[in-house]
Amino acid sequence: MAKCDFCNKHRSFGRNVSHSKRRTPRDWQPNVQYRRLSLGGVRRRVHICTRCLRTMSRAGAL
Repeated sequence: MAKCDFCNKHRSFGRNVSHSKRRTPRDWQPNVQYRRLSLGGVRRRVHICTRCLRTMSRAGAL
């Protein structure tokens, strides 16, 4: 899975812990979208997480 080009958010690892305390490996995937954005007047395709997309839209950058 790709990582965000802005905040470098990427896959993280950990363990599921059941009620009986058995531990199994798992990973968390960030919600990364492949979008075409205008950065510095140039349209580029970038991998961007939804948190960064939301922040950019609130700031008026999109």
